[in-house]
Amino acid sequence: MTPEELEAARDRLVPDVVADGLRVLFCGINPGLMSAATGHHFARPGNRFWPVLHASGFTPRRLLPSEERELLDHGLGITNVVARASARADELSEVEFREGGRILTEKVRLLRPRWLAVVGITAYRVAFEDRKARIGPQQRTIGDTRIWVLPNPSGLNAHWTLETMAEEFARLREAADRSGE
Repeated sequence: MTPEELEAARDRLVPDVVADGLRVLFCGINPGLMSAATGHHFARPGNRFWPVLHASGFTPRRLLPSEERELLDHGLGITNVVARASARADELSEVEFREGGRILTEKVRLLRPRWLAVVGITAYRVAFEDRKARIGPQQRTIGDTRIWVLPNPSGLNAHWTLETMAEEFARLREAADRSGE
């Protein structure tokens, strides 16, 4: 994909992959330009979301971004805190994050997933105005939906390795499995 094609995708929306009553609704920060250009979540080749999802046991094989709708077969879905695409998350304002948190809360109330998994601690802290949040399960709920904050799978988040991210995602998977019993 050329730089011009990526730039042309700026501000495009990427459709949610959602259904009622999911086990886990994963929530990215916002679509990157590659995701906006392809129309698929976590589409940048260096993004570790798809490898980590498989390594943590959420999916039986590593899915490609173009296969994202298969997540629904596993009770999983994807949305974003902020809908508009940008080259970097730091292009988003606090106002956009807070408004995104409000919209996300309404979406969760409507869809009622067992777990909302926000991938990105900073995005969660700003969107939900919880500056002290840490990676892992949160005390806050949205209705009956529990919230878990996961590390951002971007290749830029280098202090989390594929293995340590997969361990944290697996902790959520185990909790989601227990909550479905």
